[in-house]
Amino acid sequence: MTSTPQRLFFLDWLRIAAFFLLVLYHIGMYYVSWDWHVKSPHAGDAITPLMFLSSPWRMSLLFLIGGVAAGCMVRRLSLPHFLRQRSWRLLLPLVFGMLVIVPPQPYFEVIEKVGYAGSYIDFMRLYVSGYGGFCREDCLILPTWNHLWFLAYLWSYSVVLCGAVLVLGTARIARLGARCAALLTGWRAILLPVTYLVLARLLVRPYFDETHALVDDWYNHSVYLPMFLLGVLLAAQRGFWLELVRLRFATLGVALACWAVFVCLDSVAGAWYQVPAFRFVFAAVRGLLQWCAILAACGFGQRHLDFDSAKRRYLTQAVFPVYILHQSLIVLLAMATKPLHLRPVTEGMVLIVLTVTLSFGIFEAVRRVALLRPLFGIGADQRRAPPGVMQQRPAPAVARAG
Repeated sequence: MTSTPQRLFFLDWLRIAAFFLLVLYHIGMYYVSWDWHVKSPHAGDAITPLMFLSSPWRMSLLFLIGGVAAGCMVRRLSLPHFLRQRSWRLLLPLVFGMLVIVPPQPYFEVIEKVGYAGSYIDFMRLYVSGYGGFCREDCLILPTWNHLWFLAYLWSYSVVLCGAVLVLGTARIARLGARCAALLTGWRAILLPVTYLVLARLLVRPYFDETHALVDDWYNHSVYLPMFLLGVLLAAQRGFWLELVRLRFATLGVALACWAVFVCLDSVAGAWYQVPAFRFVFAAVRGLLQWCAILAACGFGQRHLDFDSAKRRYLTQAVFPVYILHQSLIVLLAMATKPLHLRPVTEGMVLIVLTVTLSFGIFEAVRRVALLRPLFGIGADQRRAPPGVMQQRPAPAVARAG
């Protein structure tokens, strides 16, 4: 584990694409019938199948990439330095986000769901004091991290990685990575992880709902933590990523077929989900969709996106602040456009355009102010580095992508 792995530029591109899909997904949450902070008057089931195109696998892919990034970092940093870097990069934006970026989301949520009539300043007094009286079916927990839960989980898994390195040592982890890559070839690259995902769905999910609250979110931990650790193990295993190129068309075909079947199964799940055989089929189809979509994305990414460019470097820096900002912007823009009574398709396009442009506009402003950069997870400005610094061997791109 002491050698520096080859840079996997395609994982940066996949991370950028996954976060852009997250923007589209959260705009979609305004229009589907699933519970969310605010809802469109036109909310229904029309775009639910489109939501299923990414929802089963997108976050798992991000945790896999996060594990690769962490695996690259622990190869070149001491554990205390690694943990300090992760804390600065993840916890500082998380705390800032919970105090500044996230609050508009629960503010408009309580206006819509419980008829709150106070001002935003009044709400913020309740928010920071941990007020628990905003209740409908459940009580809203304040303060909240909402969509920034990913940062808390990624930091926690980084702490787990530090513990694993202390217990096992870097050499043993490197050997485990090589054995894992040797095992995950051919059909085993598909069926072994899918078997685990199906078992987690069947054995853990019935008892633990998805909460994103960290302390009680055991089903999500049973999926995301192994994905993160698998990324750590495979970070230096170039042969594994090349194997996915060979499997890319097969895994894409399986993922698309499973999506079609999953949409059909979901449409009747309410009536059939109590039948054990149906639950097994549902979990198997979802597991195949989840893992094969990840393999296909990595395979096609390795084949077509494994290159560096100025665009990659710019978007790699921008995607984290855009992620931090996007959901609050969606909620604010949705509430601002709701009185206009636009048609859903028109309104959706307006939300997409304005969310993306405002997110990048704020990023452009933030990255020019040294005091604001750490609050949005932006590293030091390399343009101001002294002569000769850029000639040093850079850290792996995926290591900077966390």
